[in-house]
Amino acid sequence: MKKRILAYLKYIDDLIETDNCNWEQETRKHLVQIAFFAHERQVHLIVMALFAIAEIICILYVHFTGSLTILALAFAILVLLVPYIMHYYLLENSVQRMYSQYDTMMNKIDKSFYM
Repeated sequence: MKKRILAYLKYIDDLIETDNCNWEQETRKHLVQIAFFAHERQVHLIVMALFAIAEIICILYVHFTGSLTILALAFAILVLLVPYIMHYYLLENSVQRMYSQYDTMMNKIDKSFYM
C-alpha cells in the first residue's frame, strides 16, 4: 500500500507540473482515488484504535494482577501497534496531500475554462 500511495502521489504531482491533459477527467479519477485511500485510512484508524484499547486493557490488567502471560501479550500488541501507527500516519498525511492536489487541479480547470 505504501508503494502504491507514494507512486500515485508522485504521478499526480508530475501531472500538475504539465498542462497537457484533460483536467476534468483527471480530477474525476483523482476523486475516486481519494475515496479509496480515505476508506483505507478509516479502516486503519478503527484497527489501530482497537489495538490501542487492547494494549491499555492489557497494561491495566498487568498492573493490577502482575500476570506475566498478559505482559507478553501486551508486548506483542505493542509490537503490532507501532507499525499500525506508522502506516496510519502515512495514510493520513497522503490523503491530506491529495486534498491539496485536488484543489490545485480544480484551479487548473478554472483557469482553462476562462482562457
